Amino acid sequence: MKTNLITREGYDKLKKELDFLWREERPEITKKVTWAASLGDRSENADYQYNKKRLREIDRRVRYLRKRLEIVKVVDYSPQQDGKVFFGAFVEIENEEAEQKAFRIVGPDEIYGRNDYISIDSPMARALLKKEVDEEFEVVTPQGKKLWFVNTIRYA
Repeated sequence: MKTNLITREGYDKLKKELDFLWREERPEITKKVTWAASLGDRSENADYQYNKKRLREIDRRVRYLRKRLEIVKVVDYSPQQDGKVFFGAFVEIENEEAEQKAFRIVGPDEIYGRNDYISIDSPMARALLKKEVDEEFEVVTPQGKKLWFVNTIRYA
């Protein structure tokens, strides 16, 4: 199950993608489909076939984005969060073998294409919530339990 939380930056990015798809890319592809259809036999027309498929992909993504943007809750930074790990935090952690990781805890819609973001729904993020600097926490992984320490927390 996806958590319906999103950062302000993530919301703006999804909104921008929706606007681009609906106002720029879709009209362009619609023109191509219309032009390709006017050439006659559609069954062997590669331009028509490809652009029709792309139009369906755009429409599917537009429907998803519209529904998702209606239900997500934008979580903005609050000064009360300082000192503890909450949604939107940039966190640096370290384990007993001195392996370090740095990431930001964000909503599930924001993690794609980013190696430095993790979903609030992930086991690591769940274990980190409400922790403070120098506090230790355990994460259950397929390899067993791992112990981690919080090095830094920031929100900007």
